[in-house]
Amino acid sequence: MRRKIGLEELLERAPAAQHAAPPAQQPAGPSGLSGPSGPQRRAPHTEFEFELPLGYVDDEGTVHRHGTMRLATARDELMPQIDLRVKENPAYLSVVLLSHVITRLGDVTDVHAGIVERMYATDVAFLQDLYQRINSEGHTRAAVTCPHCDGAFEVDLAGGRLGES
Repeated sequence: MRRKIGLEELLERAPAAQHAAPPAQQPAGPSGLSGPSGPQRRAPHTEFEFELPLGYVDDEGTVHRHGTMRLATARDELMPQIDLRVKENPAYLSVVLLSHVITRLGDVTDVHAGIVERMYATDVAFLQDLYQRINSEGHTRAAVTCPHCDGAFEVDLAGGRLGES
């Protein structure tokens, strides 16, 4: 008889070779050899600041509006699938997922599902939208061109207030 195993146990059992990425090919430098003299790739932007439309109100009555969300990993997206709360209520998935990727909310650095549960629906919808944008595009900025002067510039789609995104 087979027994069910959790994601943690499955990841521990997997051979190290499956987790190791193949050695990266470095671009050739001026001498034609690969190495540190070649062009360096810029590290991806992985954390994004945001401002909630209404804000999370803690037990002391303090409103926390500014926060930081990081890019999700595959593990972040897999872990909620084995969470019993999500199995009982699939709508809870976004609460668990957001609690994993929000790294800071005002003075709160330990953001957990209980905090996300207590947020206003408007703020949760804002965070779900932000999550989708940064994890599908990798950023919240978009290049735009002015239709009147043809000037090119970037805008931040995250916005700071409701209706600005």
